[in-house]
Amino acid sequence: MQSLKEKHVLLTGGSRGLGAVIAEALAQKGANVALAARREEDLNVVADHIRRYGVKTLVVPVDLENAVQRRKLVDKVLDKFGAIDVLINNAGLYGVGSYLKLSWKTICKVIEVNLIAPMNLSYLVLPYMVSKKEGHIVNIASVAGKRGFPYGATYSATKAGLAEWTRGLRLELREQGIHFTTLFPGYVMGAGMFAKTGLTPPWIIGSCTPESVAKAVIQGILKNRKEILVNSRPLQPILNIGESFPSFADWMMKKIGAYDLQRRMANE
Repeated sequence: MQSLKEKHVLLTGGSRGLGAVIAEALAQKGANVALAARREEDLNVVADHIRRYGVKTLVVPVDLENAVQRRKLVDKVLDKFGAIDVLINNAGLYGVGSYLKLSWKTICKVIEVNLIAPMNLSYLVLPYMVSKKEGHIVNIASVAGKRGFPYGATYSATKAGLAEWTRGLRLELREQGIHFTTLFPGYVMGAGMFAKTGLTPPWIIGSCTPESVAKAVIQGILKNRKEILVNSRPLQPILNIGESFPSFADWMMKKIGAYDLQRRMANE
């Protein structure tokens, strides 16, 4: 996609934190943005903020755990905007905690919002994109999708599933004019869990900012990047070693403090 000007974007998780920063980055490029999340009041704050860029906005309160509401979301955006050129699956739940201490209901909710919802929304949007032979889907995964994190095992599973599902679908639809970008942010400072806990990841692991993730979203769309690892430190070599030597990677996770960080985030 050469330009986002006057393109119509559906962004989930657009009411605060990372989503709000992504929404502004899109508006700066001239995109019209449909913001979806649970809290209408927060969505309106973001919508009012990005209208200063002269773009159209649409606020759609939605519970992404609910399949009926997901369909209504897509229908409303298509009705009001007339198009969905870009879908950004940003909404997600962390579900941090010891696996056996989490309720099964909580585990299922994390899976529904983090994995099933993006798959479902894509299923609903893709027929429109295929008919136009143009469209882009951005899925916000996580470094945890490349290496499972303790006290965040379900979250890791959903992000790994999201990444591999995107890879398979990208190959399947490569002749249909549809593009996919998967982002793998590291620990995001100033949003989500870190904004709540005030914890800091070990220096060697690094981190990223909402702004760097938003920049990667724009880059992924405009430059058709397939996958982007967003982090202040070069993690790919460590991830490659982990794939070849799992026991060493487990030892390293404890040695560099990642295990302890996850445990503290879970209050264990």
